[in-house]
Parts: sequence; C-alpha cells; structure tokens
Amino acid sequence: MSETKLTLVIGASEKPERFSNKAIRRLKRYGHPVEAIGLRPGEVDGVVFKTGFPKLKGIDTVTLYVGPARQPEYYDYLISLEPKRIIFNPGTENSEFYEMARAHGIEPVESCTLVMLDSGVF
Repeated sequence: MSETKLTLVIGASEKPERFSNKAIRRLKRYGHPVEAIGLRPGEVDGVVFKTGFPKLKGIDTVTLYVGPARQPEYYDYLISLEPKRIIFNPGTENSEFYEMARAHGIEPVESCTLVMLDSGVF
C-alpha cells in the first residue's frame, strides 16, 4: 500500500447514502487517517465529526462534499491548513476556489475520492 494521507472530509454526514459518509468509511478501509467536519456533530466508523473551523495539523488532502454556494465560508480556513491538494468531488466544482488554491501552492483535483481510492490513484 502507498503512504497514508491524513484526509479532511468537509461536509461529513451520518447518513449512509451520502458520499461523504462512504468516503470516510472507504478512506479508513484503505488505511488513511481521517478528520471530518460536518454541519452538526456526528460519527461514522469511529470518526467523530468536528464543527466550525477546528485547529488541525498535518492535513495532506481535503475532500469536499459541500457545493460551491457553501464553499466561500471555508476558503480561508482550508487554505490556512496548507494541504497538498483539495479534491473537488462531483457537484463541488468551483473555478474561483481552484484559482485561490493554486495561488497558495495547493493542487485542486477535480475527481471522485471513491474512484481515486478504488483505482489506486489516491
């Protein structure tokens, strides 16, 4: 297995049908440590959701599950975490945020976290 990457899931949900929920479970299954931020407290597979903008260190990857209309409140926070990349899952595409990320040396990735994990390119 390749190196593990501390991954922050934005838009975490306890609802099993939500892709953020599936991503948390799949990330753990592939051995990646996970942090999660949701609109409300919750827990999936032992990962307890934080709310707001918690102080986090060592985030390699951010994976977004909130749409473009809700993303601006996260811009400064996510950039301050200095991740290597931000994955924009289907439905979260946002060219404004791509440009901000690039300007701060963060790679925007337009893809699906689940597909990336299953195909070995995560």
